Amino acid sequence: MKPTAILAENEIGSERPTPLHLIAEAEHEAFAATQPDGVRALLRANGFKGEKGRLVFFERDGAAEAALGVGDGTDPLICGAAAAVAPAGLYQIAGELSSGDGAKAALGWGLGAYRFTAYKSSAKDAPRLVAPGSVDIEAIRRHIGAAILTRDLVNTPANHMGPQDLANAAEDLAKRHGATFDVIVGDDLLAQNFPMVHAVGRASVTPPRLIDMVWGTPSAPKVTLVGKGVCFDSGGLNIKPGSAMALMKKDMGGAANVLGLAHMIMDAALPVRLRVLIPAVENAISGDAFRPGDILNSRKGITVEIGNTDAEGRLILADALTYACEEAPELLVDMATLTGAARVALGPDMAPFYTDDETLAAQIAAAAEPTADPVWRMPLWQGYESWLDSKAADCCHISDGPLAGSVTAALFLKKFVTAQTPWAHFDIYAWTPRAKPGRPVGGEMQGPRALFEVLKTRYGG
Repeated sequence: MKPTAILAENEIGSERPTPLHLIAEAEHEAFAATQPDGVRALLRANGFKGEKGRLVFFERDGAAEAALGVGDGTDPLICGAAAAVAPAGLYQIAGELSSGDGAKAALGWGLGAYRFTAYKSSAKDAPRLVAPGSVDIEAIRRHIGAAILTRDLVNTPANHMGPQDLANAAEDLAKRHGATFDVIVGDDLLAQNFPMVHAVGRASVTPPRLIDMVWGTPSAPKVTLVGKGVCFDSGGLNIKPGSAMALMKKDMGGAANVLGLAHMIMDAALPVRLRVLIPAVENAISGDAFRPGDILNSRKGITVEIGNTDAEGRLILADALTYACEEAPELLVDMATLTGAARVALGPDMAPFYTDDETLAAQIAAAAEPTADPVWRMPLWQGYESWLDSKAADCCHISDGPLAGSVTAALFLKKFVTAQTPWAHFDIYAWTPRAKPGRPVGGEMQGPRALFEVLKTRYGG
């Protein structure tokens, strides 16, 4: 998986790159003053003032050049704005950039050049950028490749990305990196004690399954990733309204994100023993669907009263988290498009995460800004744990009120994680609703770049 949007200088050949000038609003007059009269007149006629994301082409000395407005210079992925609209061709940033700025420029370009074209009868070629000389091009390609994998999985419609298709995608990734792959399907989930995964997925014509991928030296530190793989969520018997169901192909976004992160880990050969667990289901409606008021057994032995069948993701994650903890990983991370409450709290762009491990929390927070991967820690507030009490079972999987829904979901998951296991839960959106530089509308990777840096910090590589 090697994206072609970013090229090394030795890959250019005889093609002449178009120079791309990055111009801040505070610098547009100084830039214009260095240009010939004709160029200065063109910039003035186009009203170019270095506004964020504004791209203007001009001719100088008989050759094409371009200027990209970067506004106040604070958007690390601003070059993605040019990649989203520039015509096909080869570009090269004019002037020198630090290694950090060069890496973000290349990353932004690669992310902005993404197009989901699987169902288009024709597609235009994306523009390419010559990576600044100070950039680790393989690292940039690794990040872009992971984002492409994640976005493609999320963007694929549910009729082509059901539980079997998601398992096939995970198996393809396992083969690419030499990982082992296993899957437990249908009633075998009951035989092997994954009752909640089975209960959520049994109403679908496509049986539920648990995907299990393992890579790395067995003696290396064990890192386990768990991803929510609800390939479509109707809401079950508590059926969603049509407006809320329209984007439910993305409800496997947690699975897509952990597969993107797994790609980065394996591609970089980090010195860990990686395991990826994905409970893959469709939350469908049939005579066999689980019901509000049902009490389910779990792998952990905790009985769970169902308050609403549209809160299915935490049920399948609970069995997978229990299974993950049985081999005592040194780090456990789950990612899930779990609650609308997380979006109310932080919006679509920032991924909230929960952990009781202060060292891990600090590492995740410290990695967010350098990787242009915004995350925010949320509280595992024990005062709300009583909201999950049930009169009929060990616990209910949702509270009986509308408040703190993301917190109570995290508290429910915590019941299935052993106390000694370092664990972080990410309640992501996995979708960009409005285009931004480097972030086109559609499926999105949220959290894996920061987590990859955390793994490098903790384990080296």
